[in-house]
Amino acid sequence: MNDTPQKPKKPKKKHYVYTLLVEVGRKDGDGLPKKATGGALMCYASGVDEAEAVRETVAILKQADLAPLDVSGYGSLDERLAEGHDIPDEERELMARALAENSVVIAQMTPFYDGRRLDDAAGEA
Repeated sequence: MNDTPQKPKKPKKKHYVYTLLVEVGRKDGDGLPKKATGGALMCYASGVDEAEAVRETVAILKQADLAPLDVSGYGSLDERLAEGHDIPDEERELMARALAENSVVIAQMTPFYDGRRLDDAAGEA
C-alpha cells in the first residue's frame, strides 16, 4: 500500500514548429569548409513557443561543435502563412518532421567566406 499522493499530470502544451536562421562562427570540428569564416543554417525547430525553439536549437548546435552567434526567428507555420509567405511542400514536410520528432531539422547550411556575415550579404541584394 502506497500512501504517497499521486501528482496530477500536467496537460501537455501544444508544440509548434518555428523557422529559425542561425548564424554560426568558426570552431574546431564544426564541419564547415576549410576556408569558410562562418555560415548560416536554416532550421525548423519544435517548441511550445519561439523562445524554447531557439534555446533547443542553440543547445543542439553547440553539441554538434558549431558556434551559434545570432538567431533570427521567422515565426511558426501559421504566423508565416498569416504574413503571406509562400511555403513549398518540401519545407512543410521538414516542418512536419520536426514536429513529429520534437526536434530540430537543419534544412540548409550556407558557408560564408572572407568574413562576410548575413547583414553584409543582405546589403548587397
